[in-house]
Amino acid sequence: MKGVLDICLVFLMLHTPGVLSLSTHVAVIYPQDPVLRMGSKLTASCWVHPDLGVHASSLFWTLNGQQLPSSLYRVLSPTNLSVTLAGLNASRQTSGDNLVCHNHKGHILAGSCLYVGMPPEKPVDLTCWSRNTKDLTCSWAPGGKGETNISTQYTLKYKLRWYGKEKECEDYTHTQPYYCSITRDLHLFTPYEIWVEASNQLGRATSDVITLDILDVVTTDPPSGVTVSRVGQLEDQLSVRWEAPPALKDFLFQAKYQIRYRLEDSQDWKVMDDVGNQTSCRLAGLRPGTVYFVQVRCNPVGIYGSRKAGIWSEWSHPTAASTPHSERLISGSCDSKSSGDSNSTLRRELKQFFGWVRKHAYGCSSMSMKLYDQWRVLMQKSHKVRNQVLQGDKS
Repeated sequence: MKGVLDICLVFLMLHTPGVLSLSTHVAVIYPQDPVLRMGSKLTASCWVHPDLGVHASSLFWTLNGQQLPSSLYRVLSPTNLSVTLAGLNASRQTSGDNLVCHNHKGHILAGSCLYVGMPPEKPVDLTCWSRNTKDLTCSWAPGGKGETNISTQYTLKYKLRWYGKEKECEDYTHTQPYYCSITRDLHLFTPYEIWVEASNQLGRATSDVITLDILDVVTTDPPSGVTVSRVGQLEDQLSVRWEAPPALKDFLFQAKYQIRYRLEDSQDWKVMDDVGNQTSCRLAGLRPGTVYFVQVRCNPVGIYGSRKAGIWSEWSHPTAASTPHSERLISGSCDSKSSGDSNSTLRRELKQFFGWVRKHAYGCSSMSMKLYDQWRVLMQKSHKVRNQVLQGDKS
C-alpha cells in the first residue's frame, strides 16, 4: 500500500500547477489517506499554518480535480476548514482518489488519497491443472460482484493433505483472470489441499478448500506433426495423421484424441469424439473440391492408473488441405433428368451405407474404412458403367 500512496502524492505534486513544497508544512489534511467502505461518510479537515496569514474561509476543496461545492464546507476555526462527503462511491482506480485543499489562488496546500471500496468476498471457481506433471497452475475469480475497487491481495496456499507444511505460491498474475503456478517441489501420488486467501485493509476472506492429486488433473501439449492429405482420388475423403505429445512418452497412460474440422469459408467446427487412441484417421463424407481446416487435441487419460477423465489439451494449429474435384462434376452431363436421377441414387446409397456403418462400426476404425473403400470402388465402377450406357443411348 505504501507504493500506492507514493504514487498518489507524486501525482498531486507533478500534475497540478502552483504546488507549494510539502517541506514547508503550510497545511495538513486529516485523516490522511483513509480507507473507507463504499457508501460511508467522511469529514476531512484542512489545517493551515497561522504564519501563512490565510483565513480558512478563503480555502476550497477539490476531488479528482473537480471543485466541491461550498455547501459541503464548514469553517471550524480561522485556520481549519472541513468538508463532508456522504455516500462515497468506489475509487476510480486502486491508486486512490485525490482530495486536495487549495488556497484562494488555486495553489495546493495539502492533499490526501481516499481509498473507497469493499472488503473481499470468498474467492470462487478455484480450478487447477498440471501440464505434463511438471507444474501445477490454479486459477480463481473474485467473489461477489468482482473487484473490491481498492488494492486487494490474493494468496494461493497449498499443502500435502496429511503431513505437509503450508506453503504459498509465488508466481502470480496480478490482473484478472487470476493465476498462480507452482513449479517446484511437487509430489505425485499424494493429494494436495489448495485454497485462496483474499485480503485488503477492509477485511479478508478464504475460498473453499479443494483436494486433488496432480495425476488427476494432467493436461498436455497439443499433438504435434499434424498432417492432412488426400486419399488417392477419392473426392470426399481426407487422411489426418499426428504424433502423440512427446512430453508424455515416458508415462503410462491411454491417450484419447479428438478431431475437429471446418470448411474454409465457415466458422462452424464439426467435432469427431470417437477417434480413440490411434494417431490417424480418415474424414469421410466431405465435399469434393473443397478446402478444409483440421485440428487435433489430446486427453492423457489414466496416467499411472488415475481414474479421472483427464483434461483436454489446447487444439493444434489449423492444418489445411483440399479434397479432389469430382470427375462427375468436371465431365458434367447435358441430361438433367439423368443427372438428377444419378444424384438421387448416390444420396440414397450414401445414406444406406453410413446408416450401416453407424450401426456396426466405430468412428475411425480400420474395419469401417476398409468397408468404405470397397464400397467406394464399387460405386465408382457402377457410375462408370451407368455413364457409358447413357452415352450409348444418346449416340
